[in-house]
Amino acid sequence: MNAPAHLPAEDIGTPVSVKIRERILAARKRFNANDNIADFIQPGELDQMLDEVAQKMQTVLDSMVIDTKNDHNTQDTARRVAKMYLKEVFKGRYVQSPEVTEFPNAEHLNELMIVGPITVRSACSHHLCPVIGQIWIGVLPNEHTNVIGLSKYARLAEWIMGRPQIQEEAVVQLADLIQRKTQPDGLAIVMEASHFCMGWRGVKDMDSKMINSVMRGVFLKDANLRREFLSLIPRKA
Repeated sequence: MNAPAHLPAEDIGTPVSVKIRERILAARKRFNANDNIADFIQPGELDQMLDEVAQKMQTVLDSMVIDTKNDHNTQDTARRVAKMYLKEVFKGRYVQSPEVTEFPNAEHLNELMIVGPITVRSACSHHLCPVIGQIWIGVLPNEHTNVIGLSKYARLAEWIMGRPQIQEEAVVQLADLIQRKTQPDGLAIVMEASHFCMGWRGVKDMDSKMINSVMRGVFLKDANLRREFLSLIPRKA
């Protein structure tokens, strides 16, 4: 049987995940759990990935001895899980960064601005268990800083957090992204989150939270500014 004219013969039967992986390797780029790989996914391939993941998730359910043929509750679970991973909770790996309109700082604003709390949802890359928490972002602009709308900070945070990762790296990635887009004199981010890998398994402790921060620019140099930012964050006890 001849291959369709629009497809190279060697691509017939090759899983789409293999094609994407080969493109990434050819470009000598990384594809860790918390990396965005949207540049290597061609139109229509995300739906093909969904089909592939659903098939493989079905084999996982079969290996767990779950009767998905006769159990009406799990008949569509494999596809639901595949859709959840690719198009919902890990969407930040597979789509481009949300468009964020940036405006010049026409009024030469130079006072501390705090955005938050922004509710964020992620998953740990160790067990794929949920990580749910809040983020506060402090920005000290200068006359050259690009100004973005408040809701755009939430969109950027959602994009970064929509990947399997660890909290410490996620906050750094978000800081790098906001730094590139706005170029402020100072940037501070604090994240507080509950990790279900502790509450759902392991020690089963839902009361513990992890808090970490990233400070850039004047927030590193000016202790008074840093204290002002931290004092204005209305964290729950």
